[in-house]
Amino acid sequence: MDEEVATKTDFDVEAAVRGVLDTIERDREREIVSRRFGLFDRKETLEQIGELLGITRERVRQLEKAIVTRLKASAADGLPHIKQAESAISRELNAMGKVARITDITPRLAPAGNKVDQSRVAFLATLSPKIEVIDDSDHFWQAVALAAEHSEKAVRQKVDKLIEAIEAIGQPTGIEAIAEKVGNQDHSHVKALAGISKRLANLHDRWGLIKWPMVNPKNIRDKIYVILHESKQPMHFSEIAKAISASDFKRKDVTTQAIHNELIKDGRFVLIGRGIYALKEWGYKKGTVADVIAEILQKEGGALHRDEIVRRVLKSRQVKETTILLNLQGKPQFKRVAKATYALSSG
Repeated sequence: MDEEVATKTDFDVEAAVRGVLDTIERDREREIVSRRFGLFDRKETLEQIGELLGITRERVRQLEKAIVTRLKASAADGLPHIKQAESAISRELNAMGKVARITDITPRLAPAGNKVDQSRVAFLATLSPKIEVIDDSDHFWQAVALAAEHSEKAVRQKVDKLIEAIEAIGQPTGIEAIAEKVGNQDHSHVKALAGISKRLANLHDRWGLIKWPMVNPKNIRDKIYVILHESKQPMHFSEIAKAISASDFKRKDVTTQAIHNELIKDGRFVLIGRGIYALKEWGYKKGTVADVIAEILQKEGGALHRDEIVRRVLKSRQVKETTILLNLQGKPQFKRVAKATYALSSG
């Protein structure tokens, strides 16, 4: 077999890492690389490693840089373990849209997919000339990409264009619309690019800015908003609570009372019936049934038959007809001016 080709069954991340480390002659240098990259335990700082080995943090930095440079040179010359890792990572990247977060690609390469495995995959990718590594930062998750497709700089620029497109669209939207906006018909690639940005989030296949509640609901009120928005119809607060519990939101364990309290306090929600709430943006206004009747009569500019008043009230309130009639007959702001006909009281 002339070339070692990795498959899901024959690629062993830990074995590949140990194979690379075995090419480092000095124990101290192996120790530095292992600890800095977190290959067997958590990642350690320059200071921590320096204290352990009795050298300065700057010396640790110099040694790390020199070791990685040597390993990259060996990888370029065809170091077997790197070639195998390169093949496995490239295969998965091709299936995932040519770029992927380390946290997403690692489980496809190592069964456990834990933090140590993630560190190992990132280490192997760092050494590979065919894999581009995007470091974790304020705006990006740690990720890997096919170097043949784009440089790290190009990846960042493409993501920036996606963000600009989403801002221009102005609301959460599907990948297809975003891809069309940026002129890229490779939907899987566009989705993969969006997935490595810390400035974007997605919920139920809609992408948007991380600050938008519809894709990144941070509190109970935001989650209520998402549930109502997606239902496209008013809901009882107990139904909203059940919907949140059944959702894939983070931290979805909330009480019905907590839901009710937030519905009362937030101006985005309007009570339109006994425990039934709607979104204000749907055209509903806050107020009692009497307030709604008063507004209807004011807009009419005169009297209306009770049946017409009932019909109009029921457009914005889910209440019983008797409740509307009791308000007409029992509130001082309304007066009967003819049989079953009402108007606003003067003054």
